[in-house]
Amino acid sequence: MTEDLSAKRVRNYAAKYFATDPETIQLEALTPDASTRKYYRVSTTAVPPLIVSLYATPFNPQSSTYLDVTRLFETAELPVPKVLDVAGTEGIILQEDLGDESLAKWMQDHPLYSEAKLKEAIELIARIQAASDLAISSGSVASTLAFDEDKLMWELNYFFDHFFGSYRRDQLSEDEVAAVKAELQAIAAELAARPRVLTHRDYHAMNLMVDSNGALRIIDHQDSRMGPATYDLVPILVERVLEPADEMWVESYIEYFNEMRVKHGLAAIPKDELLYEFHLMTVQRQLKATGTFSYQTAVVGRAEVYEKYIRPAVATVLRAMNKSGIKAYPALRQKLESL
Repeated sequence: MTEDLSAKRVRNYAAKYFATDPETIQLEALTPDASTRKYYRVSTTAVPPLIVSLYATPFNPQSSTYLDVTRLFETAELPVPKVLDVAGTEGIILQEDLGDESLAKWMQDHPLYSEAKLKEAIELIARIQAASDLAISSGSVASTLAFDEDKLMWELNYFFDHFFGSYRRDQLSEDEVAAVKAELQAIAAELAARPRVLTHRDYHAMNLMVDSNGALRIIDHQDSRMGPATYDLVPILVERVLEPADEMWVESYIEYFNEMRVKHGLAAIPKDELLYEFHLMTVQRQLKATGTFSYQTAVVGRAEVYEKYIRPAVATVLRAMNKSGIKAYPALRQKLESL
C-alpha cells in the first residue's frame, strides 16, 4: 500500500532521528479524537515505540502553545508526556509513548477499581488549579488566555451552528434564533464573571492515559487557559456517557474535588456556590460538547463514534437547567426538549 505524504514525512524524519534506513522504520498511524493533528507510533527493531505528533505546517518552537503548556505542567510536576525532540521546520514533535489505554478504557476494563482511578483524575484537576499562580508568574500562554465571554460564546455558537444546523437541519425563525442566542449570551456572560483558575480545557477520560506503570498521564493539554473552577470537573463526570450520570454519584465527587482543592493549598468553595457553578457550567460545557458530537456526526461522518452521546448530553443539560437558582432559559429549553 502506497503511503500518503504525511506518512512519508514521518518516516523520513524518524529515519534521520534514529539514524537508520527509512525502510526499517515501523510506522503505525493512530486515530486521533477530534484533533487537527496526526499521530504516528514509530519504532525500529532496536528502539521502543515513540509518538510523533505531526502538524500540517512548520511551526516556531518558541511560539508553540503545546511546548509552552508542557513546560508549565512539567514545572508544576503534572504528569504529561516527555518531549524528546522538536523539529519545527518539519512540523513534528516527538514524545514518549504512553500506550493505548485511556482512562475511559481502563475504567471499563477494571470496574472494581474505577472509583479510585476517577478520584486520581479529580485530584489532578485540583493540582492543575494549584498551578494557576505559576502559570501567571512564568508568563505561560495559558495565563494569557481565558474563558471570557467571547470564548464561551464562541463555543455556544459552535453548538448552535452544528446542533441546530449541521445535525438537526432545523429551520428556526428569526425570532427563535434571536431568543436562543440571547439566552446563550446570558450563560456565557455569567460564567465569564466567575473567578478563574488554570484549566486543562478538554478534561475528559479520553484525554487521560494510564501508562505501563498504572499512573495517570495528561494529554491534549495545549489549549489550557484560565476559567471557572468547575470547567474541567464537568466533562470528567458527565460527558461522553450513554445516559445521564447518577446525581448523587456526581455530587459525591464534587465534594471530593473540594477536599482535593484544600489538600493542594486552595480554598474550599462554599457548597451552594460550587453546586450552582457546576450546574451552570454543565449547561455550557455540555452544549459545547453536543456541538462537537453533532459536527463529528454530520460533517466529519463519524456518527458511529459520536452520535450516541448527543441525547444523553442534551438530557444532562435539561437536568442541570432544573437546578435551584438556574435561570429558566425558556427558548433554549423548548428547542432542546423537542429532540
